[in-house]
Amino acid sequence: MEQYLIPVGMIVAVAFIASALLTLAAKFMAVPVDETAVAIRNQLPGANCGACGFAGCDDYAAALAADPEGVKTNLCVPGADGVAAAIAAILGQEALDVIEQVANVRCSGDCKATKAEMDYQGIKTCAAVKGFFGGPGVCKYGCIGFGDCERACPYGAIQVCNGLARVNREVCVGCGMCASVCPQQIIDIIADVKRVYVGCNSADKGKDTTKACSAGCIGCKLCEKACKFDAIHVVNGVALVDREKCRGCEACMNACPKGMIVMIPYGARYAVPCNNPDKGSMTRRFCEAGCMGCKLCEKKCPHGAMHVEHNLACIDYTKCEHCGVCYDVCPRNLIRLMGKALPAEKCN
Repeated sequence: MEQYLIPVGMIVAVAFIASALLTLAAKFMAVPVDETAVAIRNQLPGANCGACGFAGCDDYAAALAADPEGVKTNLCVPGADGVAAAIAAILGQEALDVIEQVANVRCSGDCKATKAEMDYQGIKTCAAVKGFFGGPGVCKYGCIGFGDCERACPYGAIQVCNGLARVNREVCVGCGMCASVCPQQIIDIIADVKRVYVGCNSADKGKDTTKACSAGCIGCKLCEKACKFDAIHVVNGVALVDREKCRGCEACMNACPKGMIVMIPYGARYAVPCNNPDKGSMTRRFCEAGCMGCKLCEKKCPHGAMHVEHNLACIDYTKCEHCGVCYDVCPRNLIRLMGKALPAEKCN
């Protein structure tokens, strides 16, 4: 019996000594914890995406706690306005608005538009195949379609359908994880209010682009000529949109012979989401977002498409050119660009 008691006793004694040492170490070697940083960290989503400009949520929380005046409280794009407001409350500051971001894929070359030039049998990742003759497809500029972005997205907001990565804008929070892993660098993170994007990244001449992909930009400059706001130009063989100048008028989209300039949301048009016929004073009393019937939109519209009837702004879509003037002048930020969801596609 003694042969078992002695080793057991030794183990118990070592355990007591080790626990005592750990207790002393925890007391005398403890690292001070900033309670403000902990409170902020608990509000952050924990994606560690880096969209805020810091290495992760912990670093952002620590920076806010250390310099609340110098670091903005609205840098967490995935957390949106809710997280920004919670952080501002912890720091005793006024809440700042978060400009929501969303991912856009600059490619329209799905399985119907382009084709593979090799039967790739290696590791099924975009990063791996990129180093093997630039990818398996005929077009070397577009989406490879092996789903690195899909696997990187913590929100399930991007999916490869028919060989092309597609973004679900209703789910995407603009964290940028997909863009960071795309070896083709064709995923942009832009403000969610932007309206038009060009679904092509090819730098080839028009003839070569057409051979590689039926949906690619041929650099014809018809979009550039059609735009009244100097918001789109062909650079290095592909159309690029100046998002600061773009008004979402759809002129470039209608002029594009390839149909690869897309309005977001799909089929978007300006709308006045209010149905209150009360006078402005009554509307302000009961609704902060309602139409006041101030007629600024009507006065500023260069196409005569806006009219205030029964104290409510109405749009004549037979005259509306989607210039965005009404959107800019509305003091209630009520006029919005609204649309329908992209048509569903079967994913192969």
